[in-house]
Amino acid sequence: MITFVEGILETVLPTMIVIQAGGIGYQILIPLSSFDKMPLPGSTVRILTHHHIREDAQILYGFLSEAERDLFRLLMAHVSGVGPKLALAVLSGMSLDQFKSAVICSDNAAISKISGVGKKTAERIVLELKDKLGVAAQWEAASLQKANGGKEKNLYDAILALISLGYKQNDADREVRKALALLGVGASTEELVRETLKSLAG
Repeated sequence: MITFVEGILETVLPTMIVIQAGGIGYQILIPLSSFDKMPLPGSTVRILTHHHIREDAQILYGFLSEAERDLFRLLMAHVSGVGPKLALAVLSGMSLDQFKSAVICSDNAAISKISGVGKKTAERIVLELKDKLGVAAQWEAASLQKANGGKEKNLYDAILALISLGYKQNDADREVRKALALLGVGASTEELVRETLKSLAG
């Protein structure tokens, strides 16, 4: 299994590169997120790879960061109907931070705008990955909301508070949203947490 390729960058295209290593030219398919950070041809480069083996072909997919490759593999392993081509399209369609935030915030509409990803696939992605992206992604989504002055800042702060108390991410998200619907958009983080705990205890 080929896990990385290091050598001279011979060709750089938006969706494909060629690296010459040990007298062999490796054609590697890449997402736009990696293309944007590629050095000029002739440079020495080290690309992390996912070696995909089919009956009729062996294909290398390349990434400049572990995070990109991890998300690529996560999509293929856990979302039914998503293969390498579609996983690459997801990475090309939005940044890692935007994608994580969209999943955590259940923003199906944003994900469905990615080329090749329809409404049903977007719903499956959110459903299957929301819990697997973990608490770190929840913090990132909350931070992004704060940075953008998001209206749902208190919602995410309350969800994080519940997670820190040991509740599962999906449960915390669902119950805090119920509390928000009950109390209204002006509810503070403290009020949301209190109402959610009361509901969970009942």
